[in-house]
Amino acid sequence: MKAYEVMGTLNDQKQLLLDEQLLVETPTRVKVIILLQDESNFEFDDDNEEIKKSIKIALEEAREGKRMPIEQLWEGVDAR
Repeated sequence: MKAYEVMGTLNDQKQLLLDEQLLVETPTRVKVIILLQDESNFEFDDDNEEIKKSIKIALEEAREGKRMPIEQLWEGVDAR
């Protein structure tokens, strides 16, 4: 699995629009991790070690097959 870090925008239709084109063969399935910040204090932090660590862990878990189906994420959570 390869990781790409690019900036993008979520439009009014909740579609993700990347700021630059990815040079990958398509069609292909991808795993998307979205990091949102409060716009009142939005800063670009290209050297954020916490984000790099999180992505590294996610890639390692994906390689090891430690994935949870999306429909199971909220099982047992009482969000009332």
